[in-house]
Amino acid sequence: MSLTIWCNAQFSESDTRLLTEGTGGHRLVFSAQASSSVLVAGTPDPLLGGADVAFGQPDPAQCLRSPGLRWVEVTTAGYTRYDTPEFREAWRGRGAFFSNASAVFADSCAQHVLAMMLALGRRLLPSYRDQLGDRVWHYTQRRYDSRLLTGQTVLMLGFGAIGRRLAELLAPFGMTLSAVRRQTRSERGVRIIPEEGVSTALATADHVVNLLPDNAGTRNFFNARRIACCRPGARFYNVGRGTTVDERALGEALASGRISEAYLDVFESEPLPVAHPFWGLPNCYVTPHTAGGRHDQDTALVQHFLDNLAAFERGEKMVDRVV
Repeated sequence: MSLTIWCNAQFSESDTRLLTEGTGGHRLVFSAQASSSVLVAGTPDPLLGGADVAFGQPDPAQCLRSPGLRWVEVTTAGYTRYDTPEFREAWRGRGAFFSNASAVFADSCAQHVLAMMLALGRRLLPSYRDQLGDRVWHYTQRRYDSRLLTGQTVLMLGFGAIGRRLAELLAPFGMTLSAVRRQTRSERGVRIIPEEGVSTALATADHVVNLLPDNAGTRNFFNARRIACCRPGARFYNVGRGTTVDERALGEALASGRISEAYLDVFESEPLPVAHPFWGLPNCYVTPHTAGGRHDQDTALVQHFLDNLAAFERGEKMVDRVV
């Protein structure tokens, strides 16, 4: 089975060679409008129309107009541009496959959240701020403000690949883990609760971790009403999507202390505007959409695709298949 594989991802020379060698026996074509960022939407490309497989960020509308496409794999965990009834129905109707790259970013995002939990709990960030500022020896304050993760409660909003990996990393701390998810099937070590139970769960959570993707049903999910349900002094983390949070309501909750601290990696508008209040709040910690970052990201993306390509050729189950 010889396939025409289209790609618009821009990789290093070594990763391009890995992709080229790994697709030997197939025809690999690269778009002239290659993108160096997995977060950038692709543009229409004449070469895509003749492809059987697309790898990267193909234009969703052109995918629908390309009946020969049998499988699309995107280079991101998120797939908002493709998460529409029109796209899903068309893809199912033609018996095509769609996969994302959640497995590539799950460990890095989960480790990022754990790092912030530990940093906040052990007061590392305020101590570093002291080091950069007045260098006062805040012995008593820092020592008695420190908290153990042991025995605390974590509520995850959304539970996919990142949530499962985070649950594994948190297991040794003996924390109580729960997650809100539409599919309420059981998960080992994690209590899955339906969306109608989120208010009650928020009231008991020490840590609220937002892992939600961006779609019509999740926008502004963590809004003023749900923030008001949070346990006073809870900590909030967002490595999902910025559009799922009412940023104004969150800022007000941070300013009032309702939410004691927040770690935010994603925002409604990126880059985060320099005048945005989040930059100046002393209990808000910002990173520039880097939770999924890893030094070998592109190599891992290529290998993920090649592993799925082998499964596709054999008619076996692919990793991170969405449709």
